Amino acid sequence: MELILWRHAEAAPGDPDAARPLTDRGRAQADQMARWLAPRLPRELRMIVSPARRAQETARALGRSFETIESIAPGLDATALLAAARWPDAERPVLIVGHQPTLGEAAARNAAAHIGTGAVWWMRAKSGKGRTSAVLLLALEPEILARGN
Repeated sequence: MELILWRHAEAAPGDPDAARPLTDRGRAQADQMARWLAPRLPRELRMIVSPARRAQETARALGRSFETIESIAPGLDATALLAAARWPDAERPVLIVGHQPTLGEAAARNAAAHIGTGAVWWMRAKSGKGRTSAVLLLALEPEILARGN
């Protein structure tokens, strides 16, 4: 089954953390990604979203109904996130709108699997705080190309 991870768009600083809204740039990011995702997402998709305001606002840009799940709130771990998604045994595709580092940890657990024939993985090295990490810019399998423009 398919698992789609969407990190919330840019949020304003503030306290409490859970109440931080999207910035103008964040709303534009969410809208742009939602326009790209919408024609490509499976019809039978289950969408689960963190209760944090910034994740809720990001998810609303897609214009689909979703479930708010407390166990994917900021600060919770990848095990809880994957359990909420029922991954990998979910009966239908799941889109999660959540937070870093949890989404990155969930992706890392699953990305070590397989790069299919004809697939493209596009990455960028990112340095900071004395270490270098990889940012996955795109992972695309040929079958997704048939889902939309």
